[in-house]
Amino acid sequence: MSDAHKEEHQSGIRTPKQLIAAVIAGFLVPIICIALLVEYASNGPKVGAGSEAQSPAAIEARIQPVADQGFTLKDVNAPKQLQTGEQVYKTTCVACHGTGAAGAPKLGDAAAWSARLAAGYDTVLGYALHGLNAMPPKGGNPDLDDVEVARAVVYMANQSGAKFKEPEVPAAKPAAPAAAAAPAVPAAPTAPAAAAPTAAAPVAAAAPAASDVGKKLYDSACMACHAAGIAGAPKFGDKAAWADRIKQGVATLDEHAIKGFQGKTGVMPPKGGAQASDDDVKAAVAYMIAAVK
Repeated sequence: MSDAHKEEHQSGIRTPKQLIAAVIAGFLVPIICIALLVEYASNGPKVGAGSEAQSPAAIEARIQPVADQGFTLKDVNAPKQLQTGEQVYKTTCVACHGTGAAGAPKLGDAAAWSARLAAGYDTVLGYALHGLNAMPPKGGNPDLDDVEVARAVVYMANQSGAKFKEPEVPAAKPAAPAAAAAPAVPAAPTAPAAAAPTAAAPVAAAAPAASDVGKKLYDSACMACHAAGIAGAPKFGDKAAWADRIKQGVATLDEHAIKGFQGKTGVMPPKGGAQASDDDVKAAVAYMIAAVK
């Protein structure tokens, strides 16, 4: 065999040092490859240990009460937060001005508003505050502040071709100075206390009857539509108009009155646009039902 063929078949490891190096490399290379793969796999997002899931901020977010999400606690003693004109329109005015019921000019209808706007801002505001024809004062919502009504008038008028200025909130009146202390006057001798009566007077007046509460809410809000049958509302005392509705059950009527209703038979805003409690609305429903029985 030639020397060239012998060199081709000879091993690359010729010395003990080369053998040791080859053995070490055989161990280290796989280990290094495994370490690199682990490092590559561990660079992604971690869940649980080694991540931010156990940080104080993440834990606080998880245990936060669900009831706190999307709600802001209100201080009942804080000053009233006045609504914008658009908010007042959507909660009170839309029942008539959104449908044109009872001749109310629809929002955005410049032709219907033109004659009214020609009378001037003060006249239009006076109608909104004190009522006109089928429209009750403040649209049937006595809880509205005059400024809120004015904002609603400006919103609807400006959406219909006017250029009224946004009403300003009147400045709060300064508190009256305390009255000067009057000089001390010797107290007159008091007469002997009369004997207490045997029967104590009642501490508080009896709560108003449900029918009285219902009538009060009807007179201030519901009659705006139910007195004249506006927007498909069944007229007060009209047995034929109420018959089919009563068949639905009182619970359904209460729900429609509280949450609002829109269908083929008519349109009604929630609570008739009034800021009343659910119980008061139910009392008003009962009052109107009683009138047709």
